[in-house]
Amino acid sequence: MTTTVYIVFFIVLASIVPTGIIMVQYYKKKKIIEQSNEVLKKEKEELLYQIQALELENSKFRLNPHLFKNTLNSIQAYAYRTHHALEKLGGVLDFILYDSNVPYISIKEELEFAQNFIDLNKIKLSPLFDLTVEIKLDETNTFYKENTIAPLITAYFIENAFKHGDLQSSDSFISILFELKGQEFTLIVSNKINKGPAFNHKGGIGKENMKRRLGILYGNSCTLNYSVEEDIYTAHLKINLLHAKNTMHPVGR
Repeated sequence: MTTTVYIVFFIVLASIVPTGIIMVQYYKKKKIIEQSNEVLKKEKEELLYQIQALELENSKFRLNPHLFKNTLNSIQAYAYRTHHALEKLGGVLDFILYDSNVPYISIKEELEFAQNFIDLNKIKLSPLFDLTVEIKLDETNTFYKENTIAPLITAYFIENAFKHGDLQSSDSFISILFELKGQEFTLIVSNKINKGPAFNHKGGIGKENMKRRLGILYGNSCTLNYSVEEDIYTAHLKINLLHAKNTMHPVGR
């Protein structure tokens, strides 16, 4: 091989080797890039999975406490209403069974019974129903704690208002006034009349029986009047306690 051939060979070799090295480096870098892309792709997929899992977890914990809190509040409110109703019912029953078996009690005791009885009936009303209870009693009045009132005397009038009154119309109402002024006790119960079919109620002493009972207990010491103006029914009971005290039989506890 001549010198010229060697020279040409080395020249060709010198030009091929760098190109080969470059190609090798290119494929190495390409493989590294591909591997890196694959790693990045897997990392991206893993990151997306974690983000979705986190979103799902956050969503779950936002939902469950809210749901359970609302349920707990509902149960608590229902339990409170049930407890309240049972407490009022217990008070009414205790009074009927143990405290009303005497001819006369005090206005204070009758008022406590009447308030429990009203609260018990109020359970069936809408919270927006117009129920007004006004109490004008002078607790320093001698007659406030003196046994001059027949037990359950207020129950008939309160029961009638809830039983026969209109409880559904937008302008429905029940108004109850207890008043002790001087020697006179007054009870005024008004309600809008229910123009629909009367509620089928068994028992009840009725108007005439109530007047007869009052006549026996108080004679001329009391007045009972009923009035109807348009669609408003009112019962007005007034008892002169001083006159009643002086004329009633000397009975007590």
